[in-house]
Amino acid sequence: MKAIRVLELRSVWGTGGGPDKTILSGAALKSTSGVETVVCYIRDARDTVFALDRRARDLGVDYEEIVERNSFDPSIWPSLRALVRRRGIDIVHALDYKTDLLTIVLSRFEPIVPLSTAHAFVGSGATERYVYYPLDRRLLARYPRVIAVSNTVRDELVRAGASADRITVILNGIDHCVFVRDRRREMEVRRELGFAADAFVIGAVGRLDYEKRFDLLIEAFADVRKLYPRAQLAIAGDGKHRPALEATIERFALQSSCRLLGLQRDIGRLHHAFDLFVQSSIREGTPNAVLEAMALETPVVATDSGGTAQLVEHEMHGLIVPTGSADALRDAMLRALCEPEAMRERARAARRRVESELSFTRRMERVERVYHELMAGRLAQQRAS
Repeated sequence: MKAIRVLELRSVWGTGGGPDKTILSGAALKSTSGVETVVCYIRDARDTVFALDRRARDLGVDYEEIVERNSFDPSIWPSLRALVRRRGIDIVHALDYKTDLLTIVLSRFEPIVPLSTAHAFVGSGATERYVYYPLDRRLLARYPRVIAVSNTVRDELVRAGASADRITVILNGIDHCVFVRDRRREMEVRRELGFAADAFVIGAVGRLDYEKRFDLLIEAFADVRKLYPRAQLAIAGDGKHRPALEATIERFALQSSCRLLGLQRDIGRLHHAFDLFVQSSIREGTPNAVLEAMALETPVVATDSGGTAQLVEHEMHGLIVPTGSADALRDAMLRALCEPEAMRERARAARRRVESELSFTRRMERVERVYHELMAGRLAQQRAS
């Protein structure tokens, strides 16, 4: 049987985010169903911190790159068509709003099947929220098939005109063999990061953007700190909201107990210092940061944004609270402090869940099933014509 050749196509600046972890880790897995994956990033020549090419090489991914001079460089079009022909691509799997447009147009000129994964319509810029994302949702309604990373994303697409029967919900997964907690490392990592042995460290991970609502987390932590003076808050990540968060920390006089750790490459190591993980977002797809906490057996408090509540069943794998409420975050963190054994049992249950239902292998099996269904549909159309 001829292998199905898939081009995963993405355009992103900088070091990427959760979707890029999923893309590269998935491409690094060896398919057992006859799928050959090529990953292609459209890279802006002005981007001086782009690092996804190195990450792809480290993982042994079959990687291609198209360099553009600016965000609207027409020269990428012939390069993209040449790549599709040279690699004999059957399916182009678009992974953001720019490549969604390129892929649907490409399908008019090349014999490829277009597919998109809608990770989440999350962006802090007004242009993204009010122009690009509404247009992208309408564009995706034209796709023969879309993978949505949560029921929330699926529902957004249906409201924009997409047919529900063309949308497949596949939650993100994680490689639980890579993300493993080693209890023997905990004290060592805490010392390296400057946390006292008796501190209760509450951790958070993500871009320092508005949607993550770390300001609410800091506000909630200020109340927790009054009752538990040994509590510490550590937020890992970087972004344009850092100055605003620094001002919030100062406003609540938390300079000695709340730290912005900046961008952290080794998230697994970082979790060895955490006693509790908190996700405070108001918008998410299926958050990789929550999956990492589950795999690393860090007890979880999270908002019900996006697909989070599909990952973490309330009371079973962690505590889920409504979005946008500092009081709800505070109460959940206080509960976690008051019932440590129950939280540890939830963390163990979360680990069992990522070893089975949310394993990365299981996710890729579902994605490859979509590839085979698309190719079977194309073959049926060719026979009928």
